[in-house]
Amino acid sequence: MTLPIDAILPKLIKALQHQGRAVLQAPPGAGKTTRVPLAMLDAELCQNRILMLEPRRLATKAAAERMAQTLGEPVGQTVGYRMRGESKVSKHTRIEVVTEGILTRMLQSNPELPGVSAVIFDEFHERSLNADLGLALTWEVREALRDDLMILVMSATLDAEPVAKILGDAPVITSEGRAFPVDIKWLNNPVPKTIWFDTAMADLIVKAANETDGSILAFLPGEGEIRRTQAALADRLPADCMVQPLFGAMDFKIQRAAIAPAKTGRKIVLATAIAETSLTIDGIKVVVDGGKSRRARFDPGSGMSRLITERVTRAEATQRTGRAGRVSAGTCYRLWTKGEEGALQPFPPAEIEAADLTSLVLELAVWGTQPGDLAFLTPPPPGAWAEAQALLHMLGALHDNRITDHGRTLSAIPLHPRLAHMLTHAGKDAAPLAAILADRDPLRRAPTDLSLRLEVLQNPGKFVANRPYQLNRATIERIRQEVTRLQAIAPKARAVSLPCMAALAYPDRVGLRRKGDAPRFVLSGGKGAIMADDDPLAGQRLIIATDLDGDPREAKIRQAIPITDADLRDLFSDRIEWTNVCEWSRRDARVIARQQECLGAIVLDDRIWKDVPDDMVAQAMLDGIRQLSLRLIGPARRFQVRVELLRQGGVQLPDFSDETLIDTIQDWLLPHITGVKTADHWQRFDPLPALRTRLNWAQQQQLDTLAPAHFETPMGRKTPIDYSTTPPSIDVRLQEMFGTKTHPAIANQPLRITLLSPAQRPIQITTDLPGFWANSYADVRKDMRGQYPKHPWPEDPIQAEPTLRAKRRNPASGK
Repeated sequence: MTLPIDAILPKLIKALQHQGRAVLQAPPGAGKTTRVPLAMLDAELCQNRILMLEPRRLATKAAAERMAQTLGEPVGQTVGYRMRGESKVSKHTRIEVVTEGILTRMLQSNPELPGVSAVIFDEFHERSLNADLGLALTWEVREALRDDLMILVMSATLDAEPVAKILGDAPVITSEGRAFPVDIKWLNNPVPKTIWFDTAMADLIVKAANETDGSILAFLPGEGEIRRTQAALADRLPADCMVQPLFGAMDFKIQRAAIAPAKTGRKIVLATAIAETSLTIDGIKVVVDGGKSRRARFDPGSGMSRLITERVTRAEATQRTGRAGRVSAGTCYRLWTKGEEGALQPFPPAEIEAADLTSLVLELAVWGTQPGDLAFLTPPPPGAWAEAQALLHMLGALHDNRITDHGRTLSAIPLHPRLAHMLTHAGKDAAPLAAILADRDPLRRAPTDLSLRLEVLQNPGKFVANRPYQLNRATIERIRQEVTRLQAIAPKARAVSLPCMAALAYPDRVGLRRKGDAPRFVLSGGKGAIMADDDPLAGQRLIIATDLDGDPREAKIRQAIPITDADLRDLFSDRIEWTNVCEWSRRDARVIARQQECLGAIVLDDRIWKDVPDDMVAQAMLDGIRQLSLRLIGPARRFQVRVELLRQGGVQLPDFSDETLIDTIQDWLLPHITGVKTADHWQRFDPLPALRTRLNWAQQQQLDTLAPAHFETPMGRKTPIDYSTTPPSIDVRLQEMFGTKTHPAIANQPLRITLLSPAQRPIQITTDLPGFWANSYADVRKDMRGQYPKHPWPEDPIQAEPTLRAKRRNPASGK
């Protein structure tokens, strides 16, 4: 049978012969997975094995079987496969299909990859974290150790040019593929929120079965949705239809049955995204797309990557639609309206952009490099990288960002580093807990107590009979299988209590109950968490929170287990330490000084700190002043304005702007605030002496000369000059300025004078005092003499003596 990929195989082989690397673009169904490795073998390009990476276990087995079938051999001869916990290879194997994580283990074990001539990255467009890491490491090996190592990246939809660029401008080979037209049918109206997704999918599948012929491939996000949709289809399909589920955790024989041609009638395959590109399912003419996909995302609640259900992207929807046009013209039913299509994202993000990076950081630490030194198509986000490093330091896997012996041990265990750390310290006894924490919660609508999950794992039948909780039996079975695997690889270790096991995995999730009625906790990692009031663990002082809802402000606790103070101190004796805390309290508006026994962010014991050094109190008070604001008033404010006025006029003086004063507060204010501890103290504090220290003696003399702080009246009295106005201003009693013939000036600017009545009320504002005497004074005199008859109001103020006194009474006249 001729496949579209056959046309470009000679060109691909030639590129690999001459350059040893290439990028192959070929749409799903072109035949790249099964044809290319065999063509490389036939062309005798490789003296040793060809490794081909697949993103999923089912695709790994299926690809190996199809190639072996083409050769007329059983799997394990020329073509074999290897994945975690299972392999079929022999000394005769030349093509080995492996899951992506296997390559990383091989590279870490021996970077030169002895016995391997070529590495093929299939379905690279899925951009899994393991594929990105594997390509980066393999390229470095080729560049540094093995220039004879062939690298081929194969993708269905990915833009090939960026991949080719990081591979030293590798040649790009494109296969056009073969596809028949597909008629797309959208919903007329959005699915009502009151209708369950599984029900809506079942209805659409029934509609497709009644309106078309041929087998149907329905895309659902996961096993749970597949099971519920299968149940909802019972007795609703035409008699010739047979329903076949297809997901990764199924027995391989059942998976094979799902992808094999239907012997009689029609097949309705209910599949996860596993069927998008990695597999070819014979006989499919109709696709029903539920519009949802499950992908790995960092889950802040569990502290690890989890599968999160999201809407499909346009690229994924197009990929799924193409499955209906492999063998003939087909039809695709979409569980959304045409109008909703515009809200779909164009492409799914690379896993490295959204996943937990702890394992990646650990692998690169073992490799002895940083991400910037490797050819990553998408660099890891710095924030997520730093967070992962912090966790690995906490687990003892890194020291000064370098791998430790314990870190090497963790990297060799196929588990998240949190759980691997727990397994190394607690041994086989920790296997059940590790399996539970690595999977979804097997209980629904249950209290947070983690021990309930272990109880249901031991005896699910008895547990459900006695407790009103919903149990996911498929999850329980999967967890039990994982327990068996983990017990086989667990090292010997001392007996550890269940709470201590949880604390080993989650040293950043030790929760201390806050004071108050509500069950709120502060976690050792610094975050806050809350528990339901009626939860049995709500009254516990210390807990380990193993699952949260991910709220960044105050997360809801979904799983937890109590731990005693004694267990906690025994487990983390090397991390619990006394610290002296002297800091500004925004709530109390004062400096507080405490001696605290801490585990991370939680305070196990708290005492008043006596005899606190003055410099520490002053330093803490500076933080308070920054929060309270500098708020210069009175003489201090006038001093600041004087300096700024001259500085803006070109005089060389320090910057006294509010921003600069705050930025340099450590330098000029700290030595002067000894004894200031509260907001009230700060309000009464005069910062003027501290401000003056920012000027040297010469600068202060220059300031006092060019912008004096006071104006001396004709009577010798000093009145402050307000430099916040333009021009600068003073307030002075009118009688005090008698005899003044020339208007006062500062820095070549006339002062703005507010002349006051004897009652200190403004009478006149002027910048021309002689003009006022000559013109307006007579009218002012006429008004003021009646109001203030005891005060002098001479006809000629220029010839009068300045005074602040009222006229003396004349006893002889009786006046």
